[in-house]
Amino acid sequence: MTGTAPMFDLLPTGAGDEIVPVRKLAARVAGIYSATGDHFETRAVDELVFGLAGIEGDFHAGMTRRAGGREPWYARGTEMRNARQISLVAADEMAVVAARMGIAAIEPEWVGANLVIAGVPNLSMLPAGTLLFFKGGATLKIDAQNHPCRYAGRLVAERAGMADPEAGALAFAKLAKRLRGLVAWVEKPGIVRAGEAVSVRIPEQWIYRG
Repeated sequence: MTGTAPMFDLLPTGAGDEIVPVRKLAARVAGIYSATGDHFETRAVDELVFGLAGIEGDFHAGMTRRAGGREPWYARGTEMRNARQISLVAADEMAVVAARMGIAAIEPEWVGANLVIAGVPNLSMLPAGTLLFFKGGATLKIDAQNHPCRYAGRLVAERAGMADPEAGALAFAKLAKRLRGLVAWVEKPGIVRAGEAVSVRIPEQWIYRG
């Protein structure tokens, strides 16, 4: 009908709901790492080759993975989509966690990071659906925050030389909350190198309150 607004423009928004517009940020790759053994600890590499299953040979690579403690709604071991192919952290957030734990530093390798991203304030708070477009052509899509766990915390405590690794593991799980970085999956394959520019596209966010 002529002069009639599209249907979606007429839909009401709940009184408590909020819509945050799309944003774009500029970032860069400050470090690249991979875990090619049978353990999540990573090591620095010259480049990362992203395929649709993640980083070939990496500890977290695969189109699917087995459900664990993060997915209590599935029986443990249930095959599911792997949206945790890539781990991203920020050096400034790791420094905050280290200070809270009373240690000198937390290296990206100790927490199994694949990428250190610089230039994004509060990296761990980027919402699900955020796209990272790498200058070399690869694209990652953020799935969620990487919730801190005692496994990574224990390695941090051991590498940092803490007297009580178990206490350090528990401290990390508590003190790294919302600072642990993000997990993502590969939307578009490509090669990523240190120093590379990254365009970050934060999607429109819908704050649903019902």
